[in-house]
Amino acid sequence: MSFKSLNLNSSIYKAVTEAGYKIPTPIQIKAIPEILLNRHLMASAQTGTGKTAAFVLPILNKLSKDTSQYRGPRVLIISPTRELASQITDSIKKYSRYLKINSITITGGISYSLQNRMFKKPIDILVATPGRLLDLFNQRKIKFSDLDTMILDEADRMLDMGFIPDIRKIYNATSKKQQMLMFSATFDNPIQKIAQEFLNDPVTISIKPDVSGHKDIKQIAYFSDNQSHKQQLLDHFIKNDDLTQGIIFTATKRMADQLSDQLYHLDIASSALHGDMSQGARNKAINRFKRNQTKILVATDLASRGIDVQNISHVFNYDMPRFAEDYIHRIGRTGRANKKGLAISLVSPSDREFLRKIEKFTKLKIEIASVKGLEPTAIDEEINSKRKKRKRPFFKKNKVFRNKTNAKKRIRSKSNLSKANQSVPNH
Repeated sequence: MSFKSLNLNSSIYKAVTEAGYKIPTPIQIKAIPEILLNRHLMASAQTGTGKTAAFVLPILNKLSKDTSQYRGPRVLIISPTRELASQITDSIKKYSRYLKINSITITGGISYSLQNRMFKKPIDILVATPGRLLDLFNQRKIKFSDLDTMILDEADRMLDMGFIPDIRKIYNATSKKQQMLMFSATFDNPIQKIAQEFLNDPVTISIKPDVSGHKDIKQIAYFSDNQSHKQQLLDHFIKNDDLTQGIIFTATKRMADQLSDQLYHLDIASSALHGDMSQGARNKAINRFKRNQTKILVATDLASRGIDVQNISHVFNYDMPRFAEDYIHRIGRTGRANKKGLAISLVSPSDREFLRKIEKFTKLKIEIASVKGLEPTAIDEEINSKRKKRKRPFFKKNKVFRNKTNAKKRIRSKSNLSKANQSVPNH
């Protein structure tokens, strides 16, 4: 199937072709026709599967046919993070370059005066993060009376971040007659409850993560004993000449700052990226990394959404992700544009459970390796401890069992003897 067969506006098709797109992805093939039919949609798709184009292209197509007068917005796209909102905005500009479409983006970190000026013109598409959107709505800067389509992107991430109450307030301010589209990495029970609340008889589409698509990424795990051992392993890999640019993923903002500072003192150009940074600082960190002015970006999962850099040779899981889907998203930052990539996971004793979950989810056995001179000691101790635990309780348990069994036999024997004596008549 080609993009031409999706019956998109000729101007959109021209922009898509110039962007280098030839064949639509599975999520685009399944979602675009349903959205064009004005159906409600619940779709499961990972970042990197072409899901942004899957909803942007059909809504642009619908807007291109609409000549009515309005203030807008006609389309509302809610995103969990500033970076992802920015990425969606870039996609809209790319695909609508031959259309007269006015799209604006409002997120935290941008001045209110600038955003207020944006509302002076009629708005076709509004891309927003929940907090700032609700804030401006409460100030009566936005109305949703003209809304035709509302899109919740990465609904599972917004659930994790506690944004659903804000989204519920926004949804209740609409006519509730608009087309609803929801994209999520998972279809677990909490997400299904949200879908039941916001969507009306939705079409369900599930695109499973294409792990085979990471065939250009070599995945290796290294066991670490503790934080100090993990740091030594990281220092070893960062000094590798094969590393052109890399992203280090951490579980906390504090660790992201700490590692970035340590790399700076090692004369390695690096930047941190996390949710506590101002929008200006986050944009600066991403832009410097895109321009190859920094070698290493240390990021949390929430801040990493929207990073699309072709030159990343290494991804490091300094802290293992708690969700297997995040692992796929993380390592997908490397091995792009037909280049080889390397994904290295530093697995502490408390992280091994997450490693097993990732292997179960991806149905792949991740290679375990060690660095000469930095081999883990906790693994051997753990194995020996498990062996001892297996052997000792086995014999003790059987010994106790035999003792209990013999004791029961003796009790039954005495009891039977007593009954026998009682049954004998006195002469």
